[in-house]
Amino acid sequence: MTIEPGTTPFQVDLRRHLREREEDRDLTRVICELATASRYIIYSIRTGELGVAGTSNLYGEAQLKLDVLADRIIRKRMTHTGVIASIASEEDAEVRVIDPEGKYSLVFDPLDGSSLVDVNLAVGTIVGIYRGADVLKPGREMVAALYILYGPRCTLVYTTGNGTHEFAMNALMEYTLVQEDLKIADRASMYAPGGTRNKYTPAVEAFVSHLESRGSKLRYSGGFVPDINQVLIKGQGMFLYPHLTDLPQGKLRLLYELNPMAFLVEQAGGAASNGRQRILDILPEGIDHRQPVFIGSKSDVAKIEELIRTLES
Repeated sequence: MTIEPGTTPFQVDLRRHLREREEDRDLTRVICELATASRYIIYSIRTGELGVAGTSNLYGEAQLKLDVLADRIIRKRMTHTGVIASIASEEDAEVRVIDPEGKYSLVFDPLDGSSLVDVNLAVGTIVGIYRGADVLKPGREMVAALYILYGPRCTLVYTTGNGTHEFAMNALMEYTLVQEDLKIADRASMYAPGGTRNKYTPAVEAFVSHLESRGSKLRYSGGFVPDINQVLIKGQGMFLYPHLTDLPQGKLRLLYELNPMAFLVEQAGGAASNGRQRILDILPEGIDHRQPVFIGSKSDVAKIEELIRTLES
């Protein structure tokens, strides 16, 4: 992008960045409203009560009050944009139609890793945006994806299919540009492995042993957003939550978690696979569809696919 004389990248705010890239006005509005919603979510994380809200989500997991609150904040901001057709939240049992004639639809995990809040670890919001009312499409049809990381710094990373870009919240609670066009190297020197290792399949065990044998360091926080952020900001790495012997479909949700992150990582030059197929090519079977995931440095994603073909075909 063109930066005016005397202007540093840190003074380029999110709205200006989107406008200078000539993004659709309504898509810009949606992304900026999500950024505004994050101000209220981070305030709630810093000041709100922890504990169970007394309800459960679609998957039978107890909802923390912060989960419920984050969901309501995002839903309200999106409804008021006037351009949203439908909303699918990980905390809801069905897709909610807002306006059948709306331009965009949203899929989101309002507070991924919320169980980490009480021990003061980083959590985040994950969002995918589609054109039209149907969200049960392959992830390659997304028009935008982003996540917001609530950590020591609050950062927002987004893509509209033109690279992956990082912004940080400043003292005025505005997002300003930190890095444009993040890039992921082909080979990982660190990895973040989810799941219990004694339940890894032969190919996954061989893959982790391969990473360890070349000196890759284990860096796992237990949160999907901070671990993917680590891969993007460090510019290399692997995250995996594989198929396990007792969990062959993996744990993470395709719609709310994997597709948005795969879009962001691919736009930074990385790759994302379930071990047999590109994540963004998978047709969701429903809003609760889960898949294994191997995501990050491209050559290492190719390596696990090779091992699965060889050892588990």
